[in-house]
Amino acid sequence: MPYVETNGIQMYYEEKGEGDPLIMIMGITARGEVWEAHAEDWSSNFRCIMPDNRGVGLTDKPAGDYTSEMMADDYAGLMDALGISKARIVGVSMGSIIAQQLCLKHPDKVQSAVLMCPWARCDRYATSVFEHMKACKEYLDNKQFMEFVQLLIFTKPFWDNDEAYETIVSGREDYDANPTPQPNHGLRGQAAACINHSVLDQLGSISAPCLVIGGKDDIFTPIWMGKEVSEAIPNCDSHFYDGAGHAFHWEKLDDFNPRVKEWLLAH
Repeated sequence: MPYVETNGIQMYYEEKGEGDPLIMIMGITARGEVWEAHAEDWSSNFRCIMPDNRGVGLTDKPAGDYTSEMMADDYAGLMDALGISKARIVGVSMGSIIAQQLCLKHPDKVQSAVLMCPWARCDRYATSVFEHMKACKEYLDNKQFMEFVQLLIFTKPFWDNDEAYETIVSGREDYDANPTPQPNHGLRGQAAACINHSVLDQLGSISAPCLVIGGKDDIFTPIWMGKEVSEAIPNCDSHFYDGAGHAFHWEKLDDFNPRVKEWLLAH
């Protein structure tokens, strides 16, 4: 199994395809393998590298609070270990705050960045959502916890679609069958990174080309968060989907994959 030692942890990653490196950073609770449907497309042009974040999957899960800066250093070390001097970055949700910190702390390593459903700071609503997520992980079983997450990330049209609903139900089954479930302390560490991420006053210093992309009906990280990020980063591109939520990249998969690939090829 492919591991690298970085920033004091053993980090697991998978990769697919050849070409310029594309670092793909997943969100809270999720393993890198969740990128599969996107890597299947993008790997025709890029070397897609999909790690498990600190606190989940086969990567180490140290106790204590994590920070977005710490997790960005994890990725900088991963790139060093793989001999990658500069890469395109795609980060979703928590992955987007890690990508922001890579742009801020390690600008020479970032060729361009796609920030999916990002935020630059948490308000009381967002903080409460992450705190409630920690409580749900503590007291619900695996299927119930994943159902709570799905209620946050998918919009009503996706639930109403019979084929899509089958994937929602199977997603709960897959999460329950995971042989390496995320421990509660791993979720708590990641949630702390999400809550305490606060870089709005720094985003103006980002020089790498960026694309902010999200769903207009996102109730997890509402659209004002993404717009605030896109307006703070100089010359930032943006796109927000009608009728899509936090999981817009699944709800609008047929548009999202080629749209992002085209942008990455241009930047």
